Amino acid sequence: MVREPPKVAIMKGQRSVKTVQKALAAADVNRKLTEKPVLIKVNFITTKRWDTGATTDPTVVEALIQEIGRVNDEIYVVESDATVTRADRAAEATGMLELCRNYGIQFLNLSKLKDKVTVKVPDHETLSKITVPKIALESHIVSAAKMKTHTDTTVTLGLKNMFGILPDRLKGKFHLKNISKVIVDVNTVIKPSLTVIDGFVAMEGCGPVSGDPVKMDLVIVGEDVVATDATAARVMGFDPNRIHHIRRSCEKGLGEIEHIQVLGERLEDVKREFKPP
Repeated sequence: MVREPPKVAIMKGQRSVKTVQKALAAADVNRKLTEKPVLIKVNFITTKRWDTGATTDPTVVEALIQEIGRVNDEIYVVESDATVTRADRAAEATGMLELCRNYGIQFLNLSKLKDKVTVKVPDHETLSKITVPKIALESHIVSAAKMKTHTDTTVTLGLKNMFGILPDRLKGKFHLKNISKVIVDVNTVIKPSLTVIDGFVAMEGCGPVSGDPVKMDLVIVGEDVVATDATAARVMGFDPNRIHHIRRSCEKGLGEIEHIQVLGERLEDVKREFKPP
């Protein structure tokens, strides 16, 4: 039986809830986010606002809350502490905490959760086991990533965003173990049910914090995180086969890198050559 290629929706439009909803509708994903909690994993490596290209836009999360809320009322917005950034402070500074309050949604700092589980990584790249919050293993995870370049991994998209599921604050130790391999190991244990890449304002050059903002007016959505990342990388002018964590994730069967059904905009029409990190 020939497997149907994964669908990835590219939607171009002004920064709005409606644009995100159109992308979600094209990908037809809401019906699967039922029966267990949903964690919307944002990217808060810094306290900089969305318009710098550094952090997830609250507009994207608002659309997700509205759409997922149609089929599931147990939704959380989550992030863990980074070495120099506390997730709670970033949530406040970026406006995400205010959004959560407006919708009655709880923001969870994964680094503060006491209930954790250690899981073996099958056929691991560099980590034989990882410790994650128990709720992450019991929930659907939506990787609400930012479209950015990264000095260590070329791009940071849906796969790299999942690295933040690890609750450890001092994440530098994972970079010493080869961050690209760590990303593959994390996604081997915990795969997102949905990946939504915020490209309203992206980042090029010296990402993931100090690069230059790029107004792309894009949202990219897919269930297959590898296919979604591969598509976003191509939009940014990068070959996903030359990005270790994307290629290796495909090789390990975590998703597809080549045979992808792109919906919405044509990739060629929205592609832009990003300045490399």
